[in-house]
Amino acid sequence: MRIHWWPRSIRWQLLAGLLLLETLSIGLFALLLIGKQARDLRVRNMQRLAFEATSLSLQARESLLEQRPGWVGLSATMMADAPDVANAKVTDPAGNVLFVGAGSADDAELSPIERAQIPHISRSQSRVFSLGGRLLEAVSAIYTGGDLRGYVWVEADPNWGYEQLDVILRDAVIFGITWIAASVLLVLLIGRSISRPLAVLHRGTQALMTSPEGGNFPLPVAVHNEFGDLIEAFNRMVASIAEQRSGLNDTLSLLDSMLANAPIGLAFIDRSCRFVRVNQVFADMTGISLSRHLGRTLPELFPPPLAGDLENAVLRVFAGGTPVRNLELSGHGGKPSQPWTWLISAYPVRTIANQVRWAGVIVLDATERKRSEEALRKSEKLAVTGRLAAAIAHEINNPLEAITNLLFLLRSFGHLDEPALNYVTLAENEVRRITEITQQTLRFYRQPTKPAHTALPELLDPVFSVYQSRINALDLRVERDYGTELGLFCFAGEIRQVFANLVGNALDASSEGGRLLIRARRSRNWRNPAQEGIRFAFADTGIGMAPEVRERIFEAFFTTKEVTGTGLGLWVSHEILMKHHGLVHVRSRAAAPQPSDRRKSTGTVFEIFLPDDPNLGNGASPSAGGSVA
Repeated sequence: MRIHWWPRSIRWQLLAGLLLLETLSIGLFALLLIGKQARDLRVRNMQRLAFEATSLSLQARESLLEQRPGWVGLSATMMADAPDVANAKVTDPAGNVLFVGAGSADDAELSPIERAQIPHISRSQSRVFSLGGRLLEAVSAIYTGGDLRGYVWVEADPNWGYEQLDVILRDAVIFGITWIAASVLLVLLIGRSISRPLAVLHRGTQALMTSPEGGNFPLPVAVHNEFGDLIEAFNRMVASIAEQRSGLNDTLSLLDSMLANAPIGLAFIDRSCRFVRVNQVFADMTGISLSRHLGRTLPELFPPPLAGDLENAVLRVFAGGTPVRNLELSGHGGKPSQPWTWLISAYPVRTIANQVRWAGVIVLDATERKRSEEALRKSEKLAVTGRLAAAIAHEINNPLEAITNLLFLLRSFGHLDEPALNYVTLAENEVRRITEITQQTLRFYRQPTKPAHTALPELLDPVFSVYQSRINALDLRVERDYGTELGLFCFAGEIRQVFANLVGNALDASSEGGRLLIRARRSRNWRNPAQEGIRFAFADTGIGMAPEVRERIFEAFFTTKEVTGTGLGLWVSHEILMKHHGLVHVRSRAAAPQPSDRRKSTGTVFEIFLPDDPNLGNGASPSAGGSVA
């Protein structure tokens, strides 16, 4: 039970304790002393009364022997006048009062207590008895010869002698007050010498708790005793804590920096499979904010397959205390939502020896690696297909020349009629078309090693020849707006590849009856007007692109064509434009989600600027710019 009235400070506790102890000690001493003095005083009073009663009985005996009974009354009066005697009486053996020292004998009589003492009175000594409280009385028998002549009764003054006890009590009180005052002064001086360094320690402790980094440390040492040693030890402790805190803060800063800036996902999970901490990379990979991770379990955040596999790995770490490495998990989600592959490793985090408190999870996004491997396989297939196509085109080219010559001979020397000549003409046109496709295929495969001045029809017309069948199948209206006199210094095969990618993407996005526009004009660089070149525009009325797609079209392996796409076409095209110091600007409008806005046209426009620079291949090219709108 807590004592609420007891002071809290050491100085006042010492003072209150000393006051209480000394008050009790002095009070007990005074009580014992006064009790002993009272007992001694009572014994002395009883002895004196017995002596006075014996003396009075002897005087009365002498008076009776000399036949002077009046002297008995005089002796009683003289005895009553004694300072310690309240009254004296003389009675006959029957207890009738004969003489009274103070007062009248006729009015005096023995009390029942006094009469009860008569049977117990002996001849040889006086009897002292109590009348109640401090009242004492002595009785002694009067004998003359062998005859009992009466009794003398001496009553003591109850206040006599007790004045001495009052003096002792007064002296004890004065001594106690003086002693307590001196002790209080001494305690105040000692308490001050104790409380001052303790107050310094208390303020230092409060400062250490409220503002560990601040505070007026080290504390001043004003005393040279145990408290001074305690303050010095406290200062050394504060310095050690500050040093440890500084090292801990440096360690935490390093860990926080590593956690925040590590290019991999990091998470810490407790034994209940709840997230304790994650970094931003992990949150970006999961598509869930940092705050939503904390305190939630794996099944609350992730779908069952992923949550179950990850939870099993974490529980294995807690159960065995050994790491789980290179666990490959696949799924679909994140921002933006797309397939992903994670490579996960879990390891134990121990706070004390042989006790795993958390499980650390390292998540490496292996999606790009998987895509790269898949794209590499597709690219290798495309390269093999390209080489095979070039070999086939080369082999087809010789028979085509023979067929062309045979058709020419048939027309010239066959003497055919008009309908047969028409069939020969159709055959020559188709063979000529096959020859042109073969030549374009060979041009795509055989890239020049140096840039050359190339006319625009040589760059654009072969592209349309390759895609003519798809254009006819979609019934697209193709508008070509470029002059035959325009030319450009470039790597012709690479530029044809760029144009082929743009036209192919436009055909993939277009629907039947759409429109495709290709325009080329002499122009200037929109970032550097002093630079001349040619601006190309490829515009279609296809389905367009959403903003989040437009932002990523030049990323490697990003594709919206599912299985048929590799995600390399526009990325390679952008690299080629960078090589040619070119610029690209993209505008696109996708179909609106609201029915009221669907009347607006959709489509995509690629604007490309290529400088006409004869010194294109003479040095390292600066990086090209690009913008997406």
